[in-house]
Amino acid sequence: MSNDKKIKIVADSKIPFLEGVFEPYADVVYMDGAAISSSDVADADALIIRTRTRCDAALLGSSKVSMIATATIGTDHIDSGFCKTRGIEVHNAQGCNAGGVMQYVFSALYGTASRKSIRLDHPVMGIIGVGNVGKKIEHMARYLGFDVLLCDPPRAEKEGRDGFCTLDYLLASANIVTIHTPLDDTTRNMADGHFFEMMRPGAFFINSARGEIVDEQALIDAIPKLGPVIIDTWNHEPDINLSLMEMTDIATPHIAGYSFQGKLNGTASSVQAVARHFGIVELYDFYPQYDEAEHAPVHLDLKGKNQGEITSVFQYNYPIFTDDFMLRMQPWNFEKLRSEYKYRREVYVD
Repeated sequence: MSNDKKIKIVADSKIPFLEGVFEPYADVVYMDGAAISSSDVADADALIIRTRTRCDAALLGSSKVSMIATATIGTDHIDSGFCKTRGIEVHNAQGCNAGGVMQYVFSALYGTASRKSIRLDHPVMGIIGVGNVGKKIEHMARYLGFDVLLCDPPRAEKEGRDGFCTLDYLLASANIVTIHTPLDDTTRNMADGHFFEMMRPGAFFINSARGEIVDEQALIDAIPKLGPVIIDTWNHEPDINLSLMEMTDIATPHIAGYSFQGKLNGTASSVQAVARHFGIVELYDFYPQYDEAEHAPVHLDLKGKNQGEITSVFQYNYPIFTDDFMLRMQPWNFEKLRSEYKYRREVYVD
């Protein structure tokens, strides 16, 4: 691409490893994602965003934007119908944070089990939504000897029902329930009163997908029946429900997927998509440079270890209660805790 035909990109300033990448080929404006307005994008060709920028007719109606890349796996902040009618390409970073969310789930699970003296002798994990994230969690659960139940109606419809179960069966059978669905019309408020009535007494409940999947009042009403409750994603972020926060065992500021590798992957995916859309050949295979010795994923060998040893390994690699403590001390700083988060190294097993 020649420099005399530079495109204009408006980018969320909180996306890491992005500054300086497009500057040889484009005019780039960095802004707070939540503050991007229709006037800011009126003459833009592309947006590179996170979940805090709502892309709809109000934002894009008078713009010439032809490409939106979100450095997130979710797309519920993007009006896909509007974008389709306007011919706007939308790209999301599928699977970019799967390893980070898996690490979060198991650090939270073993951490709370240790704090509450819960033995995980015959764990049955129910995974609702078995895409990139759910598959990572399934792999770790099976490695650790858990029985696993999978509920994913779209996959079951496409692949056949073998290996999948109904939501009601999962809720009635699992003593650990973790949600990893996208947010859409079929999942909004999915975790409602009936959902929690079906859950087993004392079961773990984990939501690190999207806040609006959960009816928070129904969850509050159910907490006396449930076991540990772990919440990373909330309704009405950043103005979260403080009453719910006080009732949870772990509360974090939407950072489950905030691993170093996840952020590398999210930015790389966005850059490559925008580059291909506009024919910037030099960036087709872009990946941020980083210190591999300092930030490479950590291999875990957990075979033969008891629950206490496994707990120690997960807490050493990700001391999740630090994130919990920080949110409880300053919930009004929800967005700052996210934007200034120190990305952790991911872990993996064979």
